Amino acid sequence: MSDTQALETIRAGYTFDEPAIDLGSALDGDTPVPDVRVRIPLAMLNRHGLIAGATGTGKTITLQVLAEALSTAGVPVFAADLKGDLSGMASPGEPSEKLTARTQANGQDWQPEASPVTFYSLGGEGTGIPMRASVSSFGPLLLSKVLGLNDTQESVLGLIFHYADSAGLALLDLSDLKAVLSFLTSPEGKTDLKDIGGVSTASAGVILRAIANLEIQGADAFFGEPEYDISDLLRTQGAAGTISMLELPAVQNRPALFSTFLMWLLAELFETLPEVGDPEKPKLVFFFDEAHLLFTDASKAFLDSVAQTVRLIRSKGVGVFFVTQQPTDVPEAVLAQLGSRIQHQLRAHTPKEAKALKETVSTFPTTDYDLGELLTTLGTGEAIVTVMDPDGAPTPVAATKIFAPRSKMGPSDPALMEQLVTDSPLKATYGERIDRESAREILTQRLEAGAAAAEAEGAPDSALTSGSEPVPEQGEARIPLPDTSGSGRTSRSRSTKQGRQDQTMLEQVVNSREFRQFTRTAAREIARGIFGTGRRRRR
Repeated sequence: MSDTQALETIRAGYTFDEPAIDLGSALDGDTPVPDVRVRIPLAMLNRHGLIAGATGTGKTITLQVLAEALSTAGVPVFAADLKGDLSGMASPGEPSEKLTARTQANGQDWQPEASPVTFYSLGGEGTGIPMRASVSSFGPLLLSKVLGLNDTQESVLGLIFHYADSAGLALLDLSDLKAVLSFLTSPEGKTDLKDIGGVSTASAGVILRAIANLEIQGADAFFGEPEYDISDLLRTQGAAGTISMLELPAVQNRPALFSTFLMWLLAELFETLPEVGDPEKPKLVFFFDEAHLLFTDASKAFLDSVAQTVRLIRSKGVGVFFVTQQPTDVPEAVLAQLGSRIQHQLRAHTPKEAKALKETVSTFPTTDYDLGELLTTLGTGEAIVTVMDPDGAPTPVAATKIFAPRSKMGPSDPALMEQLVTDSPLKATYGERIDRESAREILTQRLEAGAAAAEAEGAPDSALTSGSEPVPEQGEARIPLPDTSGSGRTSRSRSTKQGRQDQTMLEQVVNSREFRQFTRTAAREIARGIFGTGRRRRR
C-alpha cells in the first residue's frame, strides 16, 4: 500500500459522525499531515485505554492533551500528579518559537488557556484539599495490598473487619484497627477471637507490625474523617468538566498506598454510581498513572477484583486510562479491556525490553507499518494510535504527532496552587480533620470502666493494671493491653453479679451507653462491594 493510500485509510478510519476529541495529526514519515486528524469518539472513552511508553517520550503531555479536551467537552477528569508536572494545567500555556513551530506544523489552532483544576492531597500532605478514607470504607482487600500481607494474613484481616462490623466498632483510622486487633489478642478478647474463626495471635501480630510500619511512614494522616465523597469528582464549572488533580510528590516513598488509594476511588465510583449503559459521553474519565505500582506483588484475589472493576465500571459511565511504561505492566485480563491504545516510543536495549517490544507489536491490529522498527524510532510527542470506532471495531493503526496542550507544560506557580485550594468551596468540607468516637474510644472506655468497677469493689483487676500499657492520651493510637495471666478475669468474675457472669466483652460493648450513642450519631452501611469496601455516605 502506498503512503497516499495509507493516509486515506487513516482519514476514513478516524472520520466520525458523532462528537470526538482530537488527539493529533497523522504522520507521513516524519511530517504531520494536518488534514488527517487522529481522533477518539467521545462515546468510546468509557471503553478505557492505555497510554504507554518509555520515560521521556511524552506520556504526560498526551495525558494533559486528553484531559484538556475532555474538560472542554464537559467531561470531569481525575488524574494523579506524581512529579508535579500536571499542575501546569491550572495555568495558561507559555508561547515560544519552538511551540509555535510545532503547532503550526501540526495544523493546531493553539491558544493559551488554563483548565478548571481542583487540587487534592492525600490526608493533607502537600498542596491540596485533603482526601481521606476511613479504614472501614477502604476494606480488607485493598488494605492488605497496602500492608503487603500474604493470602493467609489477608483472610485474617477480612475476619477482623467482619468482627468489627458485627460488633458495631467503627474503624475510622489505623488506631481503631490496632485497638480491635489488640483487644482480640488479649485475654479479654479470646472468646470473641475464637468465635470469628480461631484467628492465630501470630497472624494478628504480623498485621499489627505492618500497621505500625505504615504509621511510621506517616500514612495514618490519610485514614480518617471527613471521608471524601466520590460525587465531588463529577463536578463541572460552567460548561467545562472539573479536573480533579491529586498531588502526590509528598508520598512517593509510599507507592503501594497511593496506587491502592486510586483503586479505592474506582471501587467507590463503582459502588456509588448508577448504571447508565452507553452514554453519549462519559460521566468521568479516570487517569491511573504509574499503573505498574498497582499490580506489583498483588494477590490473585486483588488482581481479579481490579479486572472485574474495570470490566463493570464502563456501564457506570466511567472511563479508565492506565498510564505506564510497558503494556506488559498491566495484567492481560485488564489489558484486554482497554479499547484505546496510545503507544509512545519503546526501547529495546536489553533482552527483556526486546521481548516486551515483540509482545507489544503482537497486540496491535494488522497493519502495513513495520511496528517493531517504528516503535523504537518514534520521536518525543509521537505515538502509535488505535482506538474503538462508534461500532466497537478498532480503527486503523496510525502514527500520530500529538497536539500540544493549551495549558502550561510544567508545574504551576505554588502561590497559584495555594490560592486555588483556599478559594475552593470544598475547603470547608474537607479541610479540618474530624475525630469522633470510634472503636479505639469505645474499647478503651470499656476497659477503663471495668478496671474502675473492680477497684471500687475492692478487687483490683490485675489484668488491666499489671503489665499493661498506659492508657493513651487523646489521639494516641494505642489501647491498654492486659497481661496473659488471666487473674483479672477470675477476680472480676467473683465480684460481678450472677446475671453478668457469662457476658463477653462484645456483649458489654453492644449494650453500653457509648455504643448506643454511636449508633445514633453514625448510621452505618455494612454492604461490601467487589473489594470488600463499605460505603458510608455522609451527606
